[in-house]
Amino acid sequence: MKLAVVGGGSTYTPELIDGFSRLRDTLPIEELVLVDPAADRLELVGGLARRIFAKQGHPGRIVTTSDLDAGVADADAVLLQLRVGGQAARNQDETWPLECGCIGQETTGAGGLAKALRTVPVVLDIAERVRRTNPNAWIIDFTNPVGIVTRALLQAGHKAVGLCNVAIGFQRKFARLLDVTPGEVHLDHVGLNHLTWELGVRLGGPDGENVLPKLLAEHGDTIADDLRMPRAIVDRLGVVPSYYLRYFYAHDEVVRELGTKPSRAAEVAAMERELLAMYGDPALDEKPALLAKRGGAFYSEAAVDLASSLLGSGGTPVQVVNTYNRGTLPFLPDDAVIEVQARVDGTGATPLAVPELDPLYAGLIANVTAYEDLALEAALRGGRDRVFKALLAHPLIGQFEYAEALTDKLIAHNREHLAWA
Repeated sequence: MKLAVVGGGSTYTPELIDGFSRLRDTLPIEELVLVDPAADRLELVGGLARRIFAKQGHPGRIVTTSDLDAGVADADAVLLQLRVGGQAARNQDETWPLECGCIGQETTGAGGLAKALRTVPVVLDIAERVRRTNPNAWIIDFTNPVGIVTRALLQAGHKAVGLCNVAIGFQRKFARLLDVTPGEVHLDHVGLNHLTWELGVRLGGPDGENVLPKLLAEHGDTIADDLRMPRAIVDRLGVVPSYYLRYFYAHDEVVRELGTKPSRAAEVAAMERELLAMYGDPALDEKPALLAKRGGAFYSEAAVDLASSLLGSGGTPVQVVNTYNRGTLPFLPDDAVIEVQARVDGTGATPLAVPELDPLYAGLIANVTAYEDLALEAALRGGRDRVFKALLAHPLIGQFEYAEALTDKLIAHNREHLAWA
């Protein structure tokens, strides 16, 4: 089995390598190709990756290359984890929206739209090159904004599934609180990427006992603290929102916070410099503890599970993924991309039925889906007016004065990445 990781020079990659090595019985990789245009980073990450495989006795071969076509040729699956513009572009996404009093964040609001506009054309070009070399290869997308990018891939006819680590993070957290194994925890996880709620926490499978009320009663303070939301709000909702919902439920508070400290991108950039220095140490043969602070907890386990299911080598039958709606949420178009539990096998992902959604959640999902429609249109076709309409549609913006100003700022800060600008 051959896998390729596009964006293989990411500081995240050793987390992925560690998972591939530990779970090699589930996903027997013979060749792993790390593809990245940044040759200096790729050399450091690739060296550590080989040492991790060697220490853990993995027989697979790790290849590094800056040649995309050669790297993805004959791959059974291609994992996308790229960041167009790097941390510098992310830093802009997280700062210029604050000038208008709006959230500065890399996956939602104006910053999230900027990332989508930079990313979608690049991802589609990569996918077309994968299709030319191996039309049967699966594309697994970790690249944010995952929902928009996955929809672009699916609409272009690619064999693609999107993946995020929010659900597996909740699964592992709830398993610890309940003192059970993660495999015993099934989530009623519903929504869009980075806009989800845990409506139930079931033991033993989709039809198991819902222990969410018990979790909230016994561990509500811990859960609320992790979400950085008041316990009273979580109790009142009776569900567990993704921590990304704080950008919606406490928008003004978060804007004030973001204006008083360095951007997350600045923090990550400093962390990456330290990590890359560590990766260059020939004595290091395991992922360093610092990597846990970089983000992406359990990312490797989710990746192995999804890849092994798609490639028929094992994997959990039911996983949380990003895929076409296909009537699962009846208030959305069939070709909207949602994030829910799905049955995953060699044919792809089939969403499971979900409980009827309260209008409190359905309304926000529908609103953000409409924004994502317009965002994808802007990413595919370009143009200032399309950018403006997408921003105006976003529930975190929604005022023409803000949308006008943010449109000008977005284009000014991203002109080098926008062919139409």
